[in-house]
Amino acid sequence: MQVIAKLNYLRMSPKKLRLIADIIRGMKVEAALTQLAFINKLATRPVIKLLDSAISNAENNFNLKRDNLFVKEIKVDMAGMLKRWQYKAHGRATPLRKRNAHILLILDELVPTKVKAKKVKAEKPVKVKSLEKLKEKAAPEKLKLPEEEKITREHEKETEEQPFDVRLEGKHRHKQHEDKRNMKGDKGFIKKIFNRKSG
Repeated sequence: MQVIAKLNYLRMSPKKLRLIADIIRGMKVEAALTQLAFINKLATRPVIKLLDSAISNAENNFNLKRDNLFVKEIKVDMAGMLKRWQYKAHGRATPLRKRNAHILLILDELVPTKVKAKKVKAEKPVKVKSLEKLKEKAAPEKLKLPEEEKITREHEKETEEQPFDVRLEGKHRHKQHEDKRNMKGDKGFIKKIFNRKSG
């Protein structure tokens, strides 16, 4: 079983990381960790962390043994760059390219472990004496169908009946405006002037 661990957008150039990745590719997990411990490179730190993460994933999530694991694949890819400028003499400037990297680490087993299949217990057959009891146990949902149909029909009747709105009667919804005026009541002389209809 393969176990995958990823590290994205690491602020280190892929060229520096590939020097480390090429050393541990194909090695056993324990041998790779000891090898990385004695390499005098700054790029070993993120790789050790990623390798430890992949080992813990294998042990905790998939119940794999640490001694049975090896580094099947380790891949370092470019992940874009940050473009900056460095000041130089005589008013000049030179570009700086701060590169990022993605690391993909895949662990695999030396000897594949056999996964035990779970046994599913079959249910015991039910003994039924009469034919009516057999129908009840075989399809209990069908007995409840008539009541459900009645409920749905009553619901359909309710939805079919649309509410009657008096305000929508008449041409140009005149009555709707009348009802609004009645609801507001007398609110002063100026309001009455603006409510009047012109000629």
